[in-house]
Amino acid sequence: MTPSLLKLLQEVDTPTVCNAIEVAQGKRGFNDFTRGTMLCSAPDEPAIVGYARTAKIAAVTPPEEAPDVIRERRMAYYQHMAGGEGPSVAVVEDIDYPHCIGAYWGEINTTVHKGFGMAGALTNGVMRDLGDCPEGFPVVAGSIGPSHGFVHVKAIGTAVEIFGMTVSEGDLVHADRHGALVVPADVIGRLEEAILKLLKTEKIVLEPARKKGFNFAEFEKAWAAFERSRT
Repeated sequence: MTPSLLKLLQEVDTPTVCNAIEVAQGKRGFNDFTRGTMLCSAPDEPAIVGYARTAKIAAVTPPEEAPDVIRERRMAYYQHMAGGEGPSVAVVEDIDYPHCIGAYWGEINTTVHKGFGMAGALTNGVMRDLGDCPEGFPVVAGSIGPSHGFVHVKAIGTAVEIFGMTVSEGDLVHADRHGALVVPADVIGRLEEAILKLLKTEKIVLEPARKKGFNFAEFEKAWAAFERSRT
């Protein structure tokens, strides 16, 4: 991912990236995105963009392993999140889903992960402390709740599932208030061009539609030009 692509991805929303991936692939049918409604802690901040650092947690019941094992795994988790290629995104599956209760993402954890230089977090689990989490570290989560429950780390660096989307360690993730997607590795090199092409072609319809006096005749003309630009 080039610096210019990173900057562009941070400026556009996830639906735009979804469409641009199809432009890059030359067909419809891209489906590596989340299903259902997710919540964003900072909907007005730029999109979360980065390479996935994955883990799994649980919180409904107390851990059955010895406390020293749990602590060692938690420290290994933080070491994992602090390392790797940047920019990075914490992608954490709560295996209690859909009955998640443990708000892993609150003021302390968001601040720690931001301190590691991470771009944000994506989870099917719970977030809390809204208003107290640091700027520049959005969380896209499955729900909001008050308690951390018995939250503990179960696995590190494995493939995870977030709202129907599978994320593997190192995948390029884009997320915002709409949900998230995984950018296919084979389109990364063409994605910047595809986004710019998409934005340009959308203006063919959007600009006339926003002008006073827009009518069906104007729409028909604009739509014909729009369709020609896509072939």
